[in-house]
Amino acid sequence: MIRPRAKAAGLLSLGVAAVALFSGCDLNENADTDKGRDLFIAKCGECHYLSEAGTTGNLGPDLDAAFAASRNAGMDQDTIEGVVTDQISHPRQTDPADPSYMPPDLVTGQDADDVAAYVASVAGVPGIEPPTVPGGPGGQVFASNGCGSCHTLAIAGSAGAVGPNLDEELPGQSKAEIEESIVDPNKVIVQGFQPNVMPSNYSTTIDQQEIKDLVDFLYENSGKTPKQ
Repeated sequence: MIRPRAKAAGLLSLGVAAVALFSGCDLNENADTDKGRDLFIAKCGECHYLSEAGTTGNLGPDLDAAFAASRNAGMDQDTIEGVVTDQISHPRQTDPADPSYMPPDLVTGQDADDVAAYVASVAGVPGIEPPTVPGGPGGQVFASNGCGSCHTLAIAGSAGAVGPNLDEELPGQSKAEIEESIVDPNKVIVQGFQPNVMPSNYSTTIDQQEIKDLVDFLYENSGKTPKQ
């Protein structure tokens, strides 16, 4: 993927200032980082770059850049959890009309704990990449961009229900129709689902070869049962 320009300074300055407040606290010892990853991709990935999540948003800080510097300055994982938790509850104040506006409490309760623990476990870790999955390049794009957190696709082992079941909706569609549903998701809304839920900027945040790989993967595998 093409890495966007890093925006790290605001988060880094907060992180350094928060070391004394959060250092040494075992904040979310029961957090579910797998769930946190899915939530991060679905709720945060459109705005934030995070390599392990495969997200390439550039409206908010690049979390790898911010926390790599923080780790180098001696910040431990528990402290990073505290910083992320505070940022979720009290993001920097901007005009809601600003594209970089982040609403407070985008996730709350245990969900916020899970996201904070996930980000703290992977952000800025040297050399970290999204997990490798079966399905070739297109399967990797599907997984790395968190498509399974919103969509059911048996071949990918995903059971998301926020968006349409791809095993039911995609068979019989052309590659052009599948691509349109990715890059212009509001053009055709499947009955029972709402517009403006799926990000509409994948044509700019996912490069064209990866979109092609994803379309090929979905075209060839939707509606298929995984081999046992």
